[in-house]
Amino acid sequence: MTKSRSRRDSNLRRQIAYIAARLMAEDGVADYATAKNKAARQAGLDDRNLLPDNKEIEEALREYQELYQSEDQPLHLRHLREVAVRVMRELADFRPALVGSVLSGTAGQFSDVNLQLFVDDPKLLTMFLVNRRWRFEEDTRRIRRGDHLDEVPQITLDLEDATVTLTVLDRDDERSSARPRDDEPPQRARLAEVEAMLRGPDAPGGERPAL
Repeated sequence: MTKSRSRRDSNLRRQIAYIAARLMAEDGVADYATAKNKAARQAGLDDRNLLPDNKEIEEALREYQELYQSEDQPLHLRHLREVAVRVMRELADFRPALVGSVLSGTAGQFSDVNLQLFVDDPKLLTMFLVNRRWRFEEDTRRIRRGDHLDEVPQITLDLEDATVTLTVLDRDDERSSARPRDDEPPQRARLAEVEAMLRGPDAPGGERPAL
């Protein structure tokens, strides 16, 4: 491959990543796969090998937010982390962990608070929510375990002006989850870690996970 071709492909990947970032920040596209596919169609890209990976899109999303949402996004991120802390305190018996964009620091106005819970019996969680008179909806989602996909319970809570999505896993999932490498950000944060983010120096959104 010539240098000019390599440079052109690299620029195209970056363009797709930036379009995907804008779709997530401004149009509420929730996941990287949907965003990159929509971006590719908008750019007329047919070569799927040139699609950016999730890390490239996340980097573009951070750049976009710093350029165009530098006032509103940190405030909204902090609010979502505060919501996460309140819910995690209420659900402490179910070993909650924060995941997703509210953890990574890229959450925007369309983002949910995503929590993983680790329970022996999902019915205990349902009974807890009913007894607390929380309004919620039950569904399922697919997750990958090893080389196969399993369906697990998923619960959606509408609290204040935020949506909280609970993915209900079992204790084996907690024990067997892969740890990130030293050069990767954390994939989960416990209550104390989220509280520490809110006390961190990067006001008003709080600290970002270390990269």
